[in-house]
Amino acid sequence: MLQEREVSIIAGHLDHSIRKIILTIFVLLLVSLVSPNILFASGKLPCPCASYNRELYETKPRMQGEDVWELQNRLKQLGLFKGTCDGIYGKKTAAAVRSFQKARKQPVTGKVVEATWEALGEGCEPVSTPPAEPPEYVSILIDLEKLTLTIMEGNHPFKQFPVAIGKPSTPSPIGEWKITSKEYDKGGAFGARWMGLNVPWGDYGIHGTNRPWSIGSTASAGCIRMFNEDVVQVFEWATVGTRVKIKAPLTWLAGSCNRTLKDGVCGPDVVYAQLLLKETGFNPYYCDGWYGALTELAVQTYQLHTGLTVTGKVDEETRHHLEEKAGIFETQNQH
Repeated sequence: MLQEREVSIIAGHLDHSIRKIILTIFVLLLVSLVSPNILFASGKLPCPCASYNRELYETKPRMQGEDVWELQNRLKQLGLFKGTCDGIYGKKTAAAVRSFQKARKQPVTGKVVEATWEALGEGCEPVSTPPAEPPEYVSILIDLEKLTLTIMEGNHPFKQFPVAIGKPSTPSPIGEWKITSKEYDKGGAFGARWMGLNVPWGDYGIHGTNRPWSIGSTASAGCIRMFNEDVVQVFEWATVGTRVKIKAPLTWLAGSCNRTLKDGVCGPDVVYAQLLLKETGFNPYYCDGWYGALTELAVQTYQLHTGLTVTGKVDEETRHHLEEKAGIFETQNQH
């Protein structure tokens, strides 16, 4: 009886172990089928524009940030702020805010709340125009050099809008993306609408703004800003899944790659390598910042075609070779 019981216990343990092995294999297979964009999403940094929704007021230590800089810049445009736009909420900034609030018959508190931002933006929104009929096949082209967002119908421009883009210190993500989420009335610094993009290294989007005076400049924390009226129109035309291409001269990304690129990594430097491959005729499919199988294959093909060691990785030698073929060094020297 004892032996039978021991055999039964051992069999039970074996059965439990086999179930665990089968479950582990199933989970690994499931993970291998999931898009890396989805796996990475939980580790994304929050949209930097979220920090622009603060109330601003005098404190010790003093509040500082890009939102303070934008406030100072607008007050300077209105002739109320005479100091340096240094992003620090000091006495001169608070005094200029109180002067603005008094002129607009708002409570003179020296505190910048949502109503203050709205009043600061009065007169900056474009003149209302009737919306155009929606195009049938929509994609979006954002030109960082021209500061424009163009609705494309197939290969033809349909309608163009002015935008604000990221500052040099917080650049907008060059590459080929798609809209993955849409939200109404995001509010504050996000304005009337939000359209999130599948950029793998951060939470970026196309959105409205309560700082309409910034449109047509490099002012954001990386997102694409639009006038609220314009973003509402684009929101109605673009669906989840709509393709969004953000372009700029290749030289804007030169110098961004300081590591060996290989399967599984992501970042702006991967976009740079993908764009170089496309420029030299070795298309890696979408320039989406992910170094996947198609990018690796394009690199291997390029290396084989040009006599480089075939590794499937973009090391310093391969990158320099690609840059020479794409004319990056020559273009940089011209500038």
